[in-house]
Amino acid sequence: MRGRDFLSAADISADEALALFELAKRYKEQRRVKQKHETPLNGKTVAVLFQKPSLRTRVTFELAVCELGGYPVILTQAEVGLGQREAVKDVARNLDRWVDAIVARVFAHETLVEMAEWAQAPVINALSDLEHPCQALADLFTLWELWGDVRGHRLTFVGDGFNVAHSLMLLCAVLGTHCTVATPKGYEPKETIVQKALEIAKVSGAQIVVTNDPVEAVRNAEAVYTDVWASMGLEAEAEKRRKDFAGFQVNSELLRNAPSNVVVMHCLPAHRGEEITDEVLDAPFSLAWEQAENRLHAQKALLAAILGGE
Repeated sequence: MRGRDFLSAADISADEALALFELAKRYKEQRRVKQKHETPLNGKTVAVLFQKPSLRTRVTFELAVCELGGYPVILTQAEVGLGQREAVKDVARNLDRWVDAIVARVFAHETLVEMAEWAQAPVINALSDLEHPCQALADLFTLWELWGDVRGHRLTFVGDGFNVAHSLMLLCAVLGTHCTVATPKGYEPKETIVQKALEIAKVSGAQIVVTNDPVEAVRNAEAVYTDVWASMGLEAEAEKRRKDFAGFQVNSELLRNAPSNVVVMHCLPAHRGEEITDEVLDAPFSLAWEQAENRLHAQKALLAAILGGE
């Protein structure tokens, strides 16, 4: 993966993803026992650019770069004015002269595509309106830790078929994990993403299903995943979405239709009482906090794979 962009969960192969999981596992164990960190990013500088505010992405990427021996440069929209004060391609070409990689959390996915076109340094998607591949990488790593393997296991996403659902579908397809996405009518994943996942799944054997029935979707699920109903930038639709998503809350009633050993996932932040209840999010079978921790380890592995070595 040396020097490559990571804009989509489909940008890596199954073998590459599994190698990242093994490396993330090693980094996680080293951190747990307070072993001295490996420093494959020694002397490397990474710009971490935010059009959108963040907790998990900000902390985990900054820590990841530091712990691997590199130097993070954190940039906010107020400082950069990406696409407003200065053209995207100009920002990309400036950063390219100074840093070894660009991590960007943006609104429009096209912004990342343009940055990658104009910068020779690798560009990593830390979230866009189309995908959240770093989140999916941490999520499948979390399930890989739990199950020992992810091929043939069943993940169900209940909620808005937006960026997180897109990346989960694609990475599940890559890894051979069966993925069902249950949304209200009108909130299904983009057809282009569905078709791409189905095409990838022909090789891996994954089953990719989109449905409007949350009860049926969780029937055989080993993991049930949800996300906020109104993502950042869609707050004006929040009230309408609360009505449209009635019946799609991940709660004890819905989970009664799932296997007894089901686990629950959420990428956070959570709107408690909307897409998920306190009872479920705080339950022993909730993996939300493990997912959040694993953002650090998975992103360290990704950075090391893309920037490590000479």
